[in-house]
Amino acid sequence: MLRQRLALVALSALAVFGTTSVASTAQAASDGAVRAGKGQDEPVVVAHRGASGYRPEHTLAAYELGARMGADFIEPDLVITKDGVLVARHEPEIGGTTDVAERPEFADRKTTKVLDGTPVTGWFAEDFTLAELKTLRAKERIPDLRPNNTIYDGRFEVPTLQEVIDLAKRLSRELGREIGVYPETKHPTYFQQAGLPLEPPLVRTLERNGLNRKSAKVIVQSFEVANLKQLSKQLRVPLVQLVDSSGAPYDFVASGDPRTYDDLLTPKGLREVATYADGLGPAKDRVIPRDENGYLLEPTTLVGDAHRAGLTVHPFTFRAENNFLPADFRSSDNPAEWGDIFAEYKAFLATGIDGLFADHPDIAVEAARAVSSGR
Repeated sequence: MLRQRLALVALSALAVFGTTSVASTAQAASDGAVRAGKGQDEPVVVAHRGASGYRPEHTLAAYELGARMGADFIEPDLVITKDGVLVARHEPEIGGTTDVAERPEFADRKTTKVLDGTPVTGWFAEDFTLAELKTLRAKERIPDLRPNNTIYDGRFEVPTLQEVIDLAKRLSRELGREIGVYPETKHPTYFQQAGLPLEPPLVRTLERNGLNRKSAKVIVQSFEVANLKQLSKQLRVPLVQLVDSSGAPYDFVASGDPRTYDDLLTPKGLREVATYADGLGPAKDRVIPRDENGYLLEPTTLVGDAHRAGLTVHPFTFRAENNFLPADFRSSDNPAEWGDIFAEYKAFLATGIDGLFADHPDIAVEAARAVSSGR
């Protein structure tokens, strides 16, 4: 069970991330127990793609800021390069998150590929070596909604998974509490079909860093099922089954399996998920749906159903902008302005969720502390 396994993290000797003294180790363990929300009422806060509400997503700057804001975990989405190195990008297509379109030397790399059944035109990570990717610079993916982030366009590289782990180690020592890493394998069937599976280098990287152990503060997630089942036989860290608002895992689609995400969330489906995963990462509207006008309805039974199956629940994604908020909590008709995200957190935390993914982790940390202290 994910909550039990994360509790081990707070009690471990921090062999990999470590601290500098017995006293600081004890303090880090105590702090880790509270910040992990296990044995306490406070839920886990995951810095979604880093503090992506404040810096371009999937950059070391975003991850570092998320950790400094109090997040328990930083979350890299993993894709792979032509030479087999795992890097952090939102999708295989990198035109929306880097300056590759402005680089004439890579103009001939623009192409159209079929990504999970949908044609996508752009530049793809797997068509670049790591050395080539390192010449690119990140940019804000949604500049209309986050114009302040655009001042950082062109400043940061595309990080590797190893660099994210190295950052987590450094910040764990510096902050005196263990910063976890919560990687997502992006489009695993797509990469398997391209002959560049994500799973072997992920396992190798975790093992090389001493992180393939039950007490490691690492959680691996995926929207697909088959690769999680495969990883459950190779990894000792917790696994989380992601569940989108609609549709089906693409490995189901590719194999002709008629089941959908809805089927995974039935009591029978949740029991099956619990045979290979420790937690569930549902889209928010799976926990509290919205009506046709965007207002919140009554919570579903998902959190209780998942808990009965032995699964923890970490819904995604909480964002402060009106564009993403339920209509109940929007401050204006301007989609980029911030609304009452504290009210949204209060509603969702009341359902008993065990953690959450946040683009603005400082707000999430404050909301979690307020709820756990009865404020």
